[in-house]
Amino acid sequence: MGWPVASCSSFRVRSSEVDSVSRSVDLGLTLAPDSPDRLTLPHFLEDVVGRFASRVAFRFEGADTRYADFAETVRQLSARLLQAGIEPGERVAILISNRPEWALALFAISRIGAIAVPVSTFATPDEREFILGHSDACFLLMQRHLVGRDFVAELVQSHPDLEAARRDAFKLERLPDLRGIVCLGIEETVAGIEPWSKFFERDCVEVDDRVEERIAAVGPDDSGLLIYTSGTTDRPKGVLHSQKAAVIQSWRFAELLGLVPEDVVLTAQPFFWTAGICMSLGATLAAGARLVLQETFDAEATLDGIETERATTLHAWVHQEKAMAEHPTAKGRDFGPLHRVEFDSPLASLAGLTEDVWGIHASYGMTETFTLVSALPTWATAEERTGNSGRPLPGMEIRIVDPDSGNPCAIDQHGEIIVRGVTLMQGYWKVPLENVLDAEGFFHTGDGGSLDELGRLHWKGRMSGMIKTGGANVSPLEVEKAAADLPAVRAAIALGVPHPTLGEALILCVVPTAGNHIDQAALRSQLRERLAAYKVPRVILVVSEADAPVTGTQKLRTDALRALAIERLAATRTEIAGHIFGADPIR
Repeated sequence: MGWPVASCSSFRVRSSEVDSVSRSVDLGLTLAPDSPDRLTLPHFLEDVVGRFASRVAFRFEGADTRYADFAETVRQLSARLLQAGIEPGERVAILISNRPEWALALFAISRIGAIAVPVSTFATPDEREFILGHSDACFLLMQRHLVGRDFVAELVQSHPDLEAARRDAFKLERLPDLRGIVCLGIEETVAGIEPWSKFFERDCVEVDDRVEERIAAVGPDDSGLLIYTSGTTDRPKGVLHSQKAAVIQSWRFAELLGLVPEDVVLTAQPFFWTAGICMSLGATLAAGARLVLQETFDAEATLDGIETERATTLHAWVHQEKAMAEHPTAKGRDFGPLHRVEFDSPLASLAGLTEDVWGIHASYGMTETFTLVSALPTWATAEERTGNSGRPLPGMEIRIVDPDSGNPCAIDQHGEIIVRGVTLMQGYWKVPLENVLDAEGFFHTGDGGSLDELGRLHWKGRMSGMIKTGGANVSPLEVEKAAADLPAVRAAIALGVPHPTLGEALILCVVPTAGNHIDQAALRSQLRERLAAYKVPRVILVVSEADAPVTGTQKLRTDALRALAIERLAATRTEIAGHIFGADPIR
């Protein structure tokens, strides 16, 4: 039997040729310009501004920014970045929350042919330092304060030589490629860090022509974004993407979501991950709609935003929606315009939805494909959208193979999902491409699933050890490493257990050293100091050495520990994010 393949186009088979495929296939983009040469971030911005110049693009802290004004500020920032000496292909890091300046940075960086490196505002100082160093970032655009953190103080603590740095002689021993930092939220230069406002005061005479030359030189297949995501090791992986990947998915999401210029989109998705970039930011701009931004998620503030801004569309993780629905002020609010939320969302009834006529759950994707590989239109019937992850999108191809032999699986046979296509990453930063893609240019996802006779994907979960919780990937090795050297811990295993809204709930099983007791609250507190908030286990289960299931070589058995964890959670009726194990069925 041949390959069970779901595909919307034919592909050249060599991985080195996959990048050019967008020039020879129909991407199914009805909103986008016809020319594939315009699938770059600079041209994307030109195209949306050309259509929607006078409309409001962003609303942030009560202030509106129109499309034309946004484009002008992007022009000014790109000129100053060019004047600062940033060359095509160099990496510029962005440590900014969900505010217009994040979008300004992305488009300004792309206009001069540089590569944007989004840095998670959730990242610990150690994680941030790794990203800045591993990416060889030459410049950093950042903000000072966010949710009680002072990023400037953290940088100075990590780099004492920053105190002596000067703008005209910027040099850090542990970040030798970094040549400058510009920061929101400071009025005067702090430890060699230049204020954002003063950076914009730099004289840029005769720079605009050079920027236009850079824009003309940027192509769809040029690298545009380097996005760090947790991998199967204890360090994040840098996923390198072309300019066209972000642009294709932005146009695509605008169409799949059914957005129109009159829409008001409120997002709680962070911009430093791919969904925030193309589903929230890019799709809203592609449609000419208005994007309401909040720096951080707060249930009451987001409820206020939905109501006062008359939001029609909400992008939020399921646990955030639950927090909003359960907030004391939720009931009685006027959510009349809100209609783009899942029907099974706890917010659906508050929005007055009575039928399941819209939903994005019939989809599948990952950071390595800049979100979606497969999907059904959000307006497909509820019956069509139930129980599957959609069909491959134009320009994307999915195969199912036996994870051990690599042989093809039959229709409806479970195996590993492998993918290739126009939005597949260019590779992992500093990892040889042959170590990432197979001989035919397919990426092996580590996810399990099957294809049915109608070409629909049925995702069955992770085949690898990665834990996907609340929309984020968490490396179990990273969590285990953080716990392993803490007092009284002999061994630790991080697990994902099925959860109806989080996807997987992060659990840590800990075996104490002989004669010692594990203080679970104290251990969680210590882990909070070492890990980003979303990587801290929801529950810590203490397993005695006698009860710990081990292999013949005395290694802890993850599968048996997961079964034990689920059994204990059910026996104690443990509640995690609104789900009571042993009482509530997982649907």
